[in-house]
Amino acid sequence: MNNNPMDETAPSFRAAVDRFIQERRDAKLDKLKDDDPKRADILTQHQRDPWLDDAARRVRQIQAVTHSLKPIHPDARGTNLYVMPSVMAALDEVGSHVLGEQFVSDVVGNAAALDVYKLLRLEVDGQSLLQALEIESTDALSALSDDPLRAKTLRDAFVSLTGAREESPGSHTHAKQLYWLIGDDPVDDAQYHLLAPLYATSLAHNVHAVLQEHRFGDANKQARQAYRDRNHHDGTFHHYPNIAVQKLGGTKPQNISQLNSERGGINYLLSSLPPTWKASEFRVPIHTRSVFERIYAGRPAVRRTVQRLRTLLESDPERNSTTRDRVEALVERLIDELNIMAAGFLQALPPGWSRGQDCQELVREEQLWLDPLRAELPDEAEFAREWLWMDWPDAVGHRFGQWLNARLEGKHVFGDAELRHWKKQLRVDESDAGWAHQLHCLRQKLEVPQAGDQGSIGEVSA
Repeated sequence: MNNNPMDETAPSFRAAVDRFIQERRDAKLDKLKDDDPKRADILTQHQRDPWLDDAARRVRQIQAVTHSLKPIHPDARGTNLYVMPSVMAALDEVGSHVLGEQFVSDVVGNAAALDVYKLLRLEVDGQSLLQALEIESTDALSALSDDPLRAKTLRDAFVSLTGAREESPGSHTHAKQLYWLIGDDPVDDAQYHLLAPLYATSLAHNVHAVLQEHRFGDANKQARQAYRDRNHHDGTFHHYPNIAVQKLGGTKPQNISQLNSERGGINYLLSSLPPTWKASEFRVPIHTRSVFERIYAGRPAVRRTVQRLRTLLESDPERNSTTRDRVEALVERLIDELNIMAAGFLQALPPGWSRGQDCQELVREEQLWLDPLRAELPDEAEFAREWLWMDWPDAVGHRFGQWLNARLEGKHVFGDAELRHWKKQLRVDESDAGWAHQLHCLRQKLEVPQAGDQGSIGEVSA
């Protein structure tokens, strides 16, 4: 029982150390026969004081790190670093600094001495033995020895795990190096820094833990099943497409580092492929008289619909209501594409784009159709007057009919009745997203007399 009220963890640390040594002793004894002469040596080696003395000696064979060289190349012998993430510069990019105080340090060096690191990771009430020794906790010191002087000696040896190495920082033949320009003159050698990249092993371990939970945790399994079944789910479904796994250390991941061994050598690589180039369907009508011949006719949905319409008409269908409904449905699809294309111009290009020198060949009715907000510009009173006169929807509908008749190559000729119908289609779709709705809103806006306008628009609308 602890007699010091401020020393509640000391018995726990001591018990944890004793239990750790005992478990290691028993594990080795279990592999030997009862009459094996090595049993006596093992019992001697795993007495508390001899074992801790040996551990304090072997701790110099390993080093605590946050950035390791081994994952770069297993035979590299350069410098590793231990840097607390909380003291790193706060950057916008993701890096080890985002870990803050919640990080796990790694260990590199002689794999035979990794048991010492496991000793120092023993936790009591959320605090590791190493952390307690770093702040020279009397509780942790008493767990090493009842003799204060001996405990202090052991403590200094163990906390050297995170200290800087005595040798000068250095790289190695197998390590990577690169010159990084820090100035403005790439031909001046003095304006380069030589960098030796290290593997952010603490960050990699944190990423691995998060992805493991997201990929195999029960919460994400339920969310994934709900997603597949198209059911509502209150949680978040995590998905990492094209994820890659890099195995470090082969069959001996412990030769890379302790954390790498705990992960079985698995290190996740998130997909960082550049986006696949996809040609835009949107094209500006430059050096052309009409958008129908190339821009509209080149839209995939238009090509497919026209082909279906031609196939239907070439099959010489019966002249009944069924055939008429099928033809009308296909033409309606073409008109929808017409409105979608016009809306694309409205959203993608600034008002007045049709005034550009490259667009001067575009016929006037199509300028009025595709660039309606040009009518709002202060020096476009004539354009606004023509737009409000509303002759252009008739002209656009007529051009659409001519274009479609030409595409069908005489298989079917749409007459004046159809042309009047298409012109109406351009005007009467009053849904919020409809082209006619947008036109009417704009018309109402233009018809409101503006300050300084002496009735130029108002006279036309009247």
